[in-house]
Amino acid sequence: MSGVNEIRSTFLDFFARAGHAVVPSSGLVPKNDPTLMFTNAGMVQFKNVFTGVEKRPYDRATTAQKCVRAGGKHNDLDNVGYTARHHTFFEMLGNFSFGDYFKDRAIELAWTLITKEFGLKPDKLLVTVYADDDEAASLWKRIAGFSDERIIRIGTSDNFWQMGDTGPCGPCSEIFIDQGPALQGGPPGSPDEDGDRFLEFWNLVFMQYEQVEPGTRNPLPRPSIDTGMGLERMAAILQGVHSNYDTDLFRALIEAVAHAVSRAPEPDTLASYRVIADHLRASSFLVADGVLPGNEGRGYVLRRIMRRAMRHAEILGAREPTMYRLVPTLVREMGQAYPELMRAEGLISETLKLEETRFRRTLERGLSILDAESRDLSAGQNLSGETAFTLYDTYGFPLDLTQDALKARGIGVDTDAFQAAMQRQRQAAREAWKGSGEAATETVWYGIRERVGATEFLGYETETAEGVVTALLREGAEVSALEAGQSGLALLNQTPFYAESGGQVGDTGLILGAGFKARVTDTEKKLGDLFVHHVTVEEGTLRLEQPVELKVDHARRRAIRANHSATHLLHEALRQVLGDHVAQKGSLVSPERLRFDISHPKPIEAAEIARVEDIANAVLLQNAPVMTKLMAVDDAIASGARALFGEKYGDEVRVVSMGSGLDADPVAVSPRKFSVELCGGTHAARTGDIGAITIVSESAVGAGVRRIEALTADAARRHRGDEARTLAALAGILKAPASEAPDRLSALMEDRRRLERELAEARRKLAMGGGEGGSSRGSRETEVGGVTFRRSVIEGLDMKDLKPIIDEEKKRLGSGVVAIVGVSPDGKAGLVVGVTEDLTGRYDAVGLVRAGVGALGGKGGGGRRDMAQAGGPNGAGAQAALDAIEQALSEAA
Repeated sequence: MSGVNEIRSTFLDFFARAGHAVVPSSGLVPKNDPTLMFTNAGMVQFKNVFTGVEKRPYDRATTAQKCVRAGGKHNDLDNVGYTARHHTFFEMLGNFSFGDYFKDRAIELAWTLITKEFGLKPDKLLVTVYADDDEAASLWKRIAGFSDERIIRIGTSDNFWQMGDTGPCGPCSEIFIDQGPALQGGPPGSPDEDGDRFLEFWNLVFMQYEQVEPGTRNPLPRPSIDTGMGLERMAAILQGVHSNYDTDLFRALIEAVAHAVSRAPEPDTLASYRVIADHLRASSFLVADGVLPGNEGRGYVLRRIMRRAMRHAEILGAREPTMYRLVPTLVREMGQAYPELMRAEGLISETLKLEETRFRRTLERGLSILDAESRDLSAGQNLSGETAFTLYDTYGFPLDLTQDALKARGIGVDTDAFQAAMQRQRQAAREAWKGSGEAATETVWYGIRERVGATEFLGYETETAEGVVTALLREGAEVSALEAGQSGLALLNQTPFYAESGGQVGDTGLILGAGFKARVTDTEKKLGDLFVHHVTVEEGTLRLEQPVELKVDHARRRAIRANHSATHLLHEALRQVLGDHVAQKGSLVSPERLRFDISHPKPIEAAEIARVEDIANAVLLQNAPVMTKLMAVDDAIASGARALFGEKYGDEVRVVSMGSGLDADPVAVSPRKFSVELCGGTHAARTGDIGAITIVSESAVGAGVRRIEALTADAARRHRGDEARTLAALAGILKAPASEAPDRLSALMEDRRRLERELAEARRKLAMGGGEGGSSRGSRETEVGGVTFRRSVIEGLDMKDLKPIIDEEKKRLGSGVVAIVGVSPDGKAGLVVGVTEDLTGRYDAVGLVRAGVGALGGKGGGGRRDMAQAGGPNGAGAQAALDAIEQALSEAA
């Protein structure tokens, strides 16, 4: 037993037999801690349980938690690939006790697992304890038979854990293994403890105090246990290797990299293989948990991880996108333990391929910019750190690539200034991060949840119900009543009002009772199962413990149901038309419309949108019943139900299916369902209740994400009616049948463009003296200072048409200066001056334009020495402008 997957299952099975609930890994995006960018430890999902504001149905648990440390306080990114044990993504095995067992049982379980299940030799093990933790030292002696020499007391924060400046805290006990004298390093606490010989692989945290203020700790009434064992470290130990990258999982990934780049690892390139293998894991799991590459927040960190790996693929000689080709190997190695990888495989591959394609363009652009910025530097000088940071931050051009590109010329980079700019950026990111994300709910909700319990939702079956008021809040504080004219929040023991979630907006309606009426303006959810009604009391008084009648706005709910069911039909239709990589990335289901974001790398063509509409409406017209059922989440997904990436599901989920596959027998007893999704929203009773589906727009909302907006039912009918009336009006104007209107309009537009070209050509000819009754006035050709000067005023000619005339006149003259003023019908004027190439050493067209534009009421002017332009509001000054230019020529001569 030494494979990574076997070690993981052995750990979980051992603690399950010891009475622990096996809790699935939480997502990499924390749901209960706004201070964290990513989940970075096993205890994160249990934070509120440890602090006592949340209760779970178990008091001991075990997990294999996926973690990322690549941003914020915990950032190992720059070390990854160059050390034996740094990772961006890693797995933390842990067991937890929430006021159940404490030090004795925690140490006993740990010792049994590592010596009996994992088979580590006791004489190779030693532990650390906090300096004054005599209890832990005594327990290690009794349970493991350790002598004092193998129990090392550490008096620093390394062996004392704190959640923060205040809150739960306690001593730690770390377990080490002696990997033998062949490796350098001494035991923990010694001067050379940083060597590799003595390796820590498990930390037991004894959470027994509450830090109420600096220097003051009180014993917790229910001490708890929090442990963390690095799966990768344990795999290295059990497989007899000294680097995590030499374990079975990483060997498989590195072999896949070697195959993809057609090059075997060598000592000087090994770090690149390790970077790619590690970053592939982090990138894939983050995408599976709903993170997409972007320019800020989590997306920015993901993009850094991806591009660092892609840069190393380029170093290894890859000239085409490579990362996406490695995804099947990762899924094969880790998909059984983390099925979200299998569900998201298409999206992960598509995202990696798109990002790497863009990054290769970034490399080309970055090298071009770097060449321009360093052109004036010579050997021994440094590129400014600000420039290097701009390349990195704005163009995604890594610092190491900048250094590599300049190294051959003997040019360095001001890394101190680069780091200073980086620090400023990080500080700005931290400021922007504060308050973002899914913040931990205020403590008040935990108290209410403990006291009144979850809200029972009745809204799938009914839109009216009776309930009892269990809590009222006004301006953030609990109150006993809300008077007429006051607004606040109301909770009830049960409700038919749907709380905003999954993209569906919250319900509105009325709460009624004896002598009072309150209007519900919104409904939201707290702690996952508290339905909070935003209310304004219109009559009487709303009181605690008051029995009430609840009525959802029926018409509004009906429109919302239709739009929500339409998103499911569109989702599947989009997958069928665009490909399996399509996944929902967000939605808005409101009574007026639906908005639907999907993962797709390019604009959706009009023909594709038409096919999506046709498919969705064909299923709609089946008028099939919309079926719902509750299932265990794993069973639901195994049955083919689609889950939304990044969405958190409980043990039991609601599965919504609708329609029959268009290739299925419509009269079969159990035809293949068209759409099957996990969804907690409200839906139409039958697909026909949607009425109609009309896509009204398609647009981009971010890298690799497209947005569909659509209408249903009456809104779709009105939209189509408006379009039909517009087409009929257009056909009437064109005096053509509606079916011929587009072709007729296209022909008219082509005729207009042809006439405009002919008119422009005629005007040019007139201006150049080629027609009768010409539109130019005051045209003449003189000699000024030995130089031919042709001048003209042209009526009704646009500025854009003057330049071609200038070019023609310059060719005709061969040598000379041309100045033309164009006067528009509204009296404004444009001035263009041209100087033939042989005279640009004597005359500057820009200076000549500026000499004449004042007479037109304008100023300035710009261009080149051979041609320049300017304009002004006073066309009446055209001749004066030309006179001024002629005077400037005379003076220059």
